[in-house]
Amino acid sequence: MAGLKGLKKQRRIQVILLAFALLAVSSGLIGYAMRDGINFFRSPSQVVSDPPLPGEVFRIGGLVETGSLVRGQGETVTFAVTDSNEVVQVSFTGVLPDLFAEGAGVVGTGSMENGTFVASEILAKHDEEYMPKEVVDALKEQGVYVEPAKE
Repeated sequence: MAGLKGLKKQRRIQVILLAFALLAVSSGLIGYAMRDGINFFRSPSQVVSDPPLPGEVFRIGGLVETGSLVRGQGETVTFAVTDSNEVVQVSFTGVLPDLFAEGAGVVGTGSMENGTFVASEILAKHDEEYMPKEVVDALKEQGVYVEPAKE
């Protein structure tokens, strides 16, 4: 009987080890599949203090600096995003969202090229009181966020 108990215990250990191995492999495959879909958010202060790697895709957010919007040739526009401490120049080729405006909250996805954030996508707030959570958190961290007045 002692041999049978030892065999059951050994089989149980093998099953547990196999389950851990399968969990590790599946987690690795999920991470590998999502590697291009994970874009880290940075405020302008974080971009300046800890510059991203060349070609690294990330999201930047803040307020469009008043007076910084310049429309170039075709659909190319440049503007600056600020969190009131630092400013990052942004270049975007495409159609801006209808609610895009100077002084408004914005989030862009793209990468840094020669000191300019080249955006592949620009998102603007969708009503007068909404601002993306990441932007609100970054502005609160800088001490410049003011809660919108409730009606």
